[in-house]
Amino acid sequence: MRISRLGLLIPALLAGTAGEQAPAQTTSSAPVSLNTRLAGDIAPVHDPAIIRRGDTFYLFTTTSQDRDGKGLIHIRTSKDLVTWTHAPAVFAALPAWTKDAVPGARGIWAPDVSFSHGEYRVYYSVSTFGKNRSAIGLVTTPSLENPVWTDKGLVIASGSSDAFNAIDPNAFEDGEGRQWLAFGSFWSGLKLIRLDPKTGLRSAEDGKVHAIAGRSSPGAIEAPFVIRRGGFYYLFASFDFCCRGAASTYYTVVGRSKDPKGPYLDRKGKKMTDGGGFLVLHADLDPAKRFVGPGHIAILREPKQDYIVYHAYDTQARGVPTLRIQPLGWTDDGWPVAL
Repeated sequence: MRISRLGLLIPALLAGTAGEQAPAQTTSSAPVSLNTRLAGDIAPVHDPAIIRRGDTFYLFTTTSQDRDGKGLIHIRTSKDLVTWTHAPAVFAALPAWTKDAVPGARGIWAPDVSFSHGEYRVYYSVSTFGKNRSAIGLVTTPSLENPVWTDKGLVIASGSSDAFNAIDPNAFEDGEGRQWLAFGSFWSGLKLIRLDPKTGLRSAEDGKVHAIAGRSSPGAIEAPFVIRRGGFYYLFASFDFCCRGAASTYYTVVGRSKDPKGPYLDRKGKKMTDGGGFLVLHADLDPAKRFVGPGHIAILREPKQDYIVYHAYDTQARGVPTLRIQPLGWTDDGWPVAL
């Protein structure tokens, strides 16, 4: 049984935030923290996505632009989740289709990685800061050890006439074998569309855009990530503001639902479409008070332990976004807690 330690840390945490803290419980044989041991190419790391193939972990991250000749969608690898090394990037340059779809884009943001139908699928975002003329694309490879990347092009786009922003994708499969893509940033919140499992592209049979989470003004919500566990779908999201270095106020919440389309509720029963969210990560939970703005998470499901993977801004290194990895525990009533 995995047990939460969160309730032991801050007795009355964040009274003004949407999240609530987990109940205080006795802890037993908690997993050893990885954050104090992370080494190698762990900064700058923004919007991490992670997958394991054999004995190797692969980490995919945002690249604002190719300034250093390392290409776009940087990849890092590790054998132990601790020491990370750069590997060749996915793209040498922006795919040609993105130049017309999103004029002025200079990088690729927020990749998401999964494996389906014999291929690794990396969804990625193309946008410009603060605008919702954006697009999500898909690139695939049959292997990560010796990748041969094939860009499949556009999955979904947004523009000034849309009430959503097509960035920050996350693909997942439900209990019936249907595949979904959660996405969104600000505007009217987080959305969900059906995918065609065979191609990874948008389903031609179901064109609906479902609302799964949102917040009132300033609408600061983004970066969905959904997992299925114990009969529930858990929707993680980032609240408030990233990308401000040591002044970033990002934090992470979660809600859950029996249906992938929602409604997702927090532990008090508040809908995430109404701003609800159970608190998972926040700067005030860092005992050293060094890393701020923890968010844009991915969940790594390992046989014996779940992990929450995210970036946070290092106040002792000019606010550089830095890789963070913590074991993820679960309360007795089924809520996730970063240990």
